[in-house]
Amino acid sequence: MRRRVSWPGASAPIRADMNRQSVDVALDSAADDLVIPFAIEGLEVRGRIVRLGHELDVLLKRHAYPEPVSALLAEAVTLTVLLGASLKFDGRFILQTQSDGPVDMMVVDYETPGQIRACARIAPDRRDEIGARRDGNLAKLLGRGTLAMTIDQGPHMSRYQGVVPLEGESLEAAARLYFQQSEQIPTEVRLAVAETYKAGGGQATTGWRSGGIMIQHLPESGGDVRRDLPPGDVPDGVMIADVREDDHWSEARLLLETVEDHELLDPDIAAGRLLYRLYHERAIRVFDAQPIAERCRCSRDKIETLIGQFSEEERADMIQDDRIVVTCEFCSSVYEFPADVFDSKPETGPA
Repeated sequence: MRRRVSWPGASAPIRADMNRQSVDVALDSAADDLVIPFAIEGLEVRGRIVRLGHELDVLLKRHAYPEPVSALLAEAVTLTVLLGASLKFDGRFILQTQSDGPVDMMVVDYETPGQIRACARIAPDRRDEIGARRDGNLAKLLGRGTLAMTIDQGPHMSRYQGVVPLEGESLEAAARLYFQQSEQIPTEVRLAVAETYKAGGGQATTGWRSGGIMIQHLPESGGDVRRDLPPGDVPDGVMIADVREDDHWSEARLLLETVEDHELLDPDIAAGRLLYRLYHERAIRVFDAQPIAERCRCSRDKIETLIGQFSEEERADMIQDDRIVVTCEFCSSVYEFPADVFDSKPETGPA
């Protein structure tokens, strides 16, 4: 059961061991479309809080998905930002689901330093199963399948990937299972998504919002040491469930469970202020906020190069009305090319 945490007010006394500058930054972090790393030093916990508004709304409305699918993809985007923001190098973090449900695939692509794109695929013969409104059980949309998380450090580096079954009633549950099985780091995740309605000018407008917090127990992690990836130091064969829960972690986890969805979503509650509500009795520090932007990497030149890599026979199958038309699955941009533009170009073979 969740309970509401009372807000002590901006004039509440601040613990002597808190960083005054960090508190000021936390209380002033009222913007949307950002992720803020933080550390609860008194509990040996690191985490991130994300708040998405306009950029998420733009991303989802590019596709015009049914409401339940938009809500599901919004959760996936929020989770991906929480995880991708941990990267300390130029690269990509990719979250992907493949399953036998009506939404048989989702892909969310996070590229440092904070660019996001995403898409979902609805099985053509199962669209009627989705319905018009959410029923609170996202598992019905996904069915059985897998959740894969991939870190791509570039063409000259090996990829790191963890794969776990899609289990539970939400992506929160799937993320916990991922960290339990693949990373072996005690992790707690809270996600909230809503489509808001605002009246004005004689017409109501809608907009998608999301919020999320992730905390991880990283005992004896001095300075900026992070153990998000690769896996932690728990011995092989020992699951987190087999280890007695640390009192510090128990406190941090139980406090996070008190967060209600509206607190994660309310634009009038700054992300940093929410952190202070939760953990003001401990030495909490926040770090620089990182902006998040909806961006797709597609371009006309890239699409033209891709088409040119197909054989002449394969390109012939793409032609309709003397044109080749390609729609980007991520941003829905449409690219049209005259069929004969490729006639004089040599075939390079598939990439």
